[in-house]
Amino acid sequence: MLALIRASHPGPTVVVTAAGCALAVGVGRGGGGAVLVGAAVLAGQLSIGWSNDWIDRTRDRAIGRADKPLTGGSVAPRTVAVAAFTALALCVPLSLASGVLAGVVHLAAVACGWLYNLRLKAGPASPLPFALAFGLLPAFVTLGLPGRPWPEWWALLAGALLGMGAHFANVLPDLPDDLALGVRGLPQRLGPTRARLGAALLLVAASVVIALAPEDRGPVAVVGLGAVALVLAVSLPLARRSLRQAAFAVTVAVAAIDVTMFVAQGGHLV
Repeated sequence: MLALIRASHPGPTVVVTAAGCALAVGVGRGGGGAVLVGAAVLAGQLSIGWSNDWIDRTRDRAIGRADKPLTGGSVAPRTVAVAAFTALALCVPLSLASGVLAGVVHLAAVACGWLYNLRLKAGPASPLPFALAFGLLPAFVTLGLPGRPWPEWWALLAGALLGMGAHFANVLPDLPDDLALGVRGLPQRLGPTRARLGAALLLVAASVVIALAPEDRGPVAVVGLGAVALVLAVSLPLARRSLRQAAFAVTVAVAAIDVTMFVAQGGHLV
């Protein structure tokens, strides 16, 4: 069971699910709506995480990825495959429970994750599924409200920027192994230094959109941008010694700030 949990990519799964629940509460979906959103997002994320490790199992074995349960034999490939398709099957009714349009939007986002795993991760369009999937998450949340409203444009843009920033940051630890195996997504093609800078820039751009685009900015804009500016200022001395460490620190800190601001702006999504 622990190996199966590890194969689901639990870190990103928990973060995305928690963000979806928090957005649902912020836009007024209530406790029941937040539970529905959380259950659908969790099922979708589990299916994407499990399918990723299952699809990549041969590649991971070739480079001896000891951190992958399927490589060490602690869980059978068939078990992970069954778990992935079961989670995907459950995701359908759980998504549609928020309404047909909301459900279709969320299923499209989940399809982007599967498309990345199956095809796009090895090509220059690798950020595209992340942009679409993360951009559609706020829409899934708001379309479950009475009247099925679409979110404001800035929420879609901010979600897309966050998704692409997460993609760049996520591949950095595996970049040398990916290159050795011929996986050449956009971050791999840019190389380690530019990929780190790309992750940081995308997340900072998301900060600006989340803080300044809503008409009723409130204190979130001041506090959020102030926090981002502080992170950048603190990282400058570190950048002179190690650009890699500075870019990593900025990426992690700004990503946390962005998610917090996004949730805080939930009442302005529609």
